[in-house]
Amino acid sequence: MNSKAGHSTELSSLTHRLQEHLQHLYPNADTADLAWQLIQAMDLENHCQTPEQHTNHWDQKDIFTITYADSVLRENEKPLMTLHHFLKQELGETLSGVHLLPFFPYSSDDGFSVIDYSSVNEGLGDWEAISAIAQDFDLMADLVINHCSARGLWFENYKKGIEPGASYFVEADPSLDHSDVVRPRTSPLLREVETVNGTRFVWCTFSHDQVDLNFKNPDVLIEFARIIHLYLTKGVRVFRLDAVAFLWKEAGTNCLNLPETHEAVRLIRTLVEHYDPTAIIITETNIPNRENLSYFGNANEAHAVYNFSLPPLLLNTLLTGDCHYLQLWLMSMPPAQMGTTYFNFIASHDGIGLRPVEGILSDQEVTDLIESMQHFGGNVSWRALENGENKPYEINISLFDAMKGTRENGPDQWQLPRFLCAHAIMLALEGIPAIYIHSFLATENDHERVERLGHNRAINRHQWQVDELRKRLLDKNSHHARVFESLKKLIDIRKKQTAFHPNAMQFTLHLGTKIFAFWRQSINRDQSIFALNNISDSPQTILLADINLNETDDWHDLISGDNYTDLQATLTLSPYQSVWISNQ
Repeated sequence: MNSKAGHSTELSSLTHRLQEHLQHLYPNADTADLAWQLIQAMDLENHCQTPEQHTNHWDQKDIFTITYADSVLRENEKPLMTLHHFLKQELGETLSGVHLLPFFPYSSDDGFSVIDYSSVNEGLGDWEAISAIAQDFDLMADLVINHCSARGLWFENYKKGIEPGASYFVEADPSLDHSDVVRPRTSPLLREVETVNGTRFVWCTFSHDQVDLNFKNPDVLIEFARIIHLYLTKGVRVFRLDAVAFLWKEAGTNCLNLPETHEAVRLIRTLVEHYDPTAIIITETNIPNRENLSYFGNANEAHAVYNFSLPPLLLNTLLTGDCHYLQLWLMSMPPAQMGTTYFNFIASHDGIGLRPVEGILSDQEVTDLIESMQHFGGNVSWRALENGENKPYEINISLFDAMKGTRENGPDQWQLPRFLCAHAIMLALEGIPAIYIHSFLATENDHERVERLGHNRAINRHQWQVDELRKRLLDKNSHHARVFESLKKLIDIRKKQTAFHPNAMQFTLHLGTKIFAFWRQSINRDQSIFALNNISDSPQTILLADINLNETDDWHDLISGDNYTDLQATLTLSPYQSVWISNQ
């Protein structure tokens, strides 16, 4: 088959798939015409490739950091350039990818209220700087798809009654009952707006500056196809679908995780992977665990899902010295199909979400966790319930300060080893690990920033002056340097182990409630690693025989280098010590 005929066949197949997606979303529309508009928006008539199904686009060497463009600053230099230089010089041998949080012009929510999706915030840099980062790292960018800024062109046009924008937003009747709608905030759902067509009420899931987009209008979908195409041409390889669970609104439902939302994710994946078969879709759905897992679909929706239950469960484990709930959760997690994986994190620019532990931790246990975090300097953000009451939504605290002590005894001397234990656990788990830049740097709570900006999440969004930061990283006695070097060492070890491939086999081990343990085995079964973690503030002793080490293999700890020749001996783990016992 010649290349023209092959391309024609690929395009025909893609058109058919797009029409199937579109039929579910817009049953009364001309799906053939819509499919062609999407193909043109993505330039797929000239750039169509066929993706391979169930293909892993990652391995154990993949490590991401999560960062704002202006987390590291230098006077008289654009932040994107400063950040790029810092990451390349300090973490170039450590990281494979960078999740660069929204870098667009915005009006609120530290970037997640986008004014213009097609340009870079001039205060940060330009598209050339974005593409430069993409040349050195796999670049993840947010597709802020549920809502846009009330100060953007689309919403200004909505008020004027002109396109693009007049039909881009969700209107609702305030006299109807919207109490079933799931909300992550306490602000009123509807915002009153004066337009050329009179008073209207628009849907605002998150804030009145973040107006929800109307995906029942296919023109909005086509706009986002153009945006996706732009990002691909600038070097973006990983798309994080921000708040996508709220995408589709339907009267009489909770407007969360609706079938149309899942179909939209499948359609976006089809578009992206036909343009670049190695591109990855990640869903950001801060919701209960079972609902979160549904975004894998049948390996045809997200390539990866944010593992939102891990941060609060791991934090609770280390504060209580009891891994019971973490064990139960790990046992319940299905192995990801080939071509899909978990995206693991334990800290991010947002708080530590509490919705993912609904049905796992009791209300009292959540309350106890919150009280401990407040004792360590943290804050709490709330969401509104259908009965008008408020419920804790997330804890806002830097992860380093969250590890100050235990629930029972408060602050103690184990903060640094406890913090490193948390990361050793994450780095060993099934999935791709992502480390927030302020975890790499062991940044503490920024209370001054909270006071200045007036929102709780600012506590974990510190901005470092790069010269001061480098000074601290050079001071080997500082906790910043000790954490930075220790995390790089752990990552360097992880990247060499085939048993830590994101899709390698994983089994939970049962060694009591003080030792959180699991076994990983490489896909080709040539390497086994037993990850044992003392999650308590007292030494713990186990029998090596209890973990069934094969006597024909030579076993050693990848972290300390200790060899285990007597498999009937005991092993004592210091408080918060982790060992990775490997046969290679």
